[in-house]
Amino acid sequence: MKSLMLRWLCLLSLSLPLLFWFAHVIRRDGQPPAAHRTGLKGYMRITPGRTDQQFLDMHCSQCALVSSSGQMLGAGAGEEIDKIECVIRMNNAPTAGYERDVGVRTSVRVVSHTSVPLLVKNELHYFQQSADTTYVFWGPERNMRQDGKGRIFNALLRIAKRYPKVRMYAVTREKIQFCDGVFQNETGKNRMKTGAFLSTGFFTMILAIDMCDSIHVYGMIDDNYCSRANHSVVPYHYYERNRIDECRMYRVHENTRRGGHRFITEKAIYAKWATRHKMDFKHPSWSL
Repeated sequence: MKSLMLRWLCLLSLSLPLLFWFAHVIRRDGQPPAAHRTGLKGYMRITPGRTDQQFLDMHCSQCALVSSSGQMLGAGAGEEIDKIECVIRMNNAPTAGYERDVGVRTSVRVVSHTSVPLLVKNELHYFQQSADTTYVFWGPERNMRQDGKGRIFNALLRIAKRYPKVRMYAVTREKIQFCDGVFQNETGKNRMKTGAFLSTGFFTMILAIDMCDSIHVYGMIDDNYCSRANHSVVPYHYYERNRIDECRMYRVHENTRRGGHRFITEKAIYAKWATRHKMDFKHPSWSL
């Protein structure tokens, strides 16, 4: 009897690791974990003619969040970025001509309402040649309302009709309000009363935390970078060489009374988040 029991215990001890491995393979190669199966409800599919709500159902173990900053020029991080499971880019940031520094792949592109016309202008590239990219669009209610009066949302609906296979999502009004609440909780300041607009980077970081287990951020400076005497002078965007430099742009926005992004404040928020999430910063690296 004791011999039989020992035999069963031995068999069980050998079987458990195999069962755990099998479950891992099913989860990795099949459906994502249960927590992610219902989708991320702050991101609704833009689909003409459908009344049911489809939410973004995407989960990545590792993400590369690639900044549009001039810090990426000469970074030589392209090959490293392309090896990461999911690559997130912002607005109309190109890869052509900058492959060595920023990589080629784009899994998700987060786009501001102000950048939508730039994508529409080059729609064959973004929605036909890059049809495997998932697009997430954000904007204020006046532009993204769905009652026929949202100018930007209407433009996106027309694109969705022309390219029905492209995965296009809008950040919901509730999610926008949630992001406002996050900003207020982190800073103690009401975003609207201070005349600030959240940046595309802020919405992208929120999405990355929702979607990714770990995040590798490329080309983003910390909140103290511009105050250091030896900081490098780079363009605000890596693909706009003759525009205002990054630190000057940040200072202008940080001190604008109405209508500015609080880029420096947002970077301080990200530093706090990095202590609670699996997040690291490269080109330049941050001391957390």
